[in-house]
Amino acid sequence: MNEFAPLYVARPSLPPLSEFLPLLEEIWRSGTLSNQGPFHQRLESELGQYLGVEHLSLVSNATLGLILALRQIATSGEVITTPFSFVATGHAIVLAGLRPVFVDIDPTSLNIDPSRVEGAISSHTRAIMPVHCYGRKCDVATLDQVAQKHGISLIFDAAHAFAINDDGGSILRHGDMSVLSFHATKVFNTFEGGAVVCRSAATKAAIDRLRNFGIEDEATVSVVGMNAKMNEFSAALGLLQLRHIDDSLAKRRAIDARYREGLEGLAGIRCLEAPINQTQNYYCFPILVETRERRTRDRLLEALRAEKIYARRYFFPLISDLRMYSKCPSARPENLPVARQISEQVLCLPMFSELSEPEQCRVIETVQKFARSKT
Repeated sequence: MNEFAPLYVARPSLPPLSEFLPLLEEIWRSGTLSNQGPFHQRLESELGQYLGVEHLSLVSNATLGLILALRQIATSGEVITTPFSFVATGHAIVLAGLRPVFVDIDPTSLNIDPSRVEGAISSHTRAIMPVHCYGRKCDVATLDQVAQKHGISLIFDAAHAFAINDDGGSILRHGDMSVLSFHATKVFNTFEGGAVVCRSAATKAAIDRLRNFGIEDEATVSVVGMNAKMNEFSAALGLLQLRHIDDSLAKRRAIDARYREGLEGLAGIRCLEAPINQTQNYYCFPILVETRERRTRDRLLEALRAEKIYARRYFFPLISDLRMYSKCPSARPENLPVARQISEQVLCLPMFSELSEPEQCRVIETVQKFARSKT
């Protein structure tokens, strides 16, 4: 009988409760729970400084952040995006009143393939929305050139890309806007939340209006907006998380190294190469199960679950395979061969800062045993 406790793919990082209680008392004394209160204002400022960006708007979650960013640039038309992402990427496009157009991904970075983007642009295209998948930077230079050439917006789904820098600074500075997720499973969490990073102060002001019902002042509502503000509880937690984030990232880096050492040379198992010319946040640990048998990845998933290790197939199925998107012309399987292949091979192993060494060994040994049983 397996006596191990369940081990999930992610576990939220939280500061000591003793640090949070004084902030809760401060919220109780102030009576301010929302509407850009003092913690909200502090977090916007301190988070912008930590990330090295000037114009940042906190939001209640990243999906709403994507919707706000898209609505700021258009209310109809098409958005070119990747099928290899969490479903929120596609949903945000539709909920903003736009239509997704899917293009294939690059087999190395697993990000949208810039060489295929330009061929998908039409008179209806309003934006390109790539994803920095697993925190691996997109080909930002090429995508920016394509967007500028055609006069369309470039909005990055940066849900995985917290605290990632390239040679010029934060990768969040690229494009017109980047949207971060502070969901519980992310490297940096605020219980639930997100942020829109903008290129200009004018764009930030527009996002700030949209996240607050479109209100300009006490008597003026200038646009159709929504309630996408971050509350004071989440903002207070975020301020505490900033105290611990560097330690958390260091722990994730050590886990990544241990996984790579333990899985090196296993037949049919490939760890993604570390990305070049950027830092990493070690958000997750994806492996590719590369065999001729299409179902091998799923058998490894079952073998892990038998040991109460709950890995996840991020991302399977493709967004383009879901019922609400599969009828799109761009969703046809022949248009997306690389994304389809990767989605049938990828498996994300447990990765979070408090993953203990015995737990890491348990994961590694289960994958090793499976790989050796197939040789």
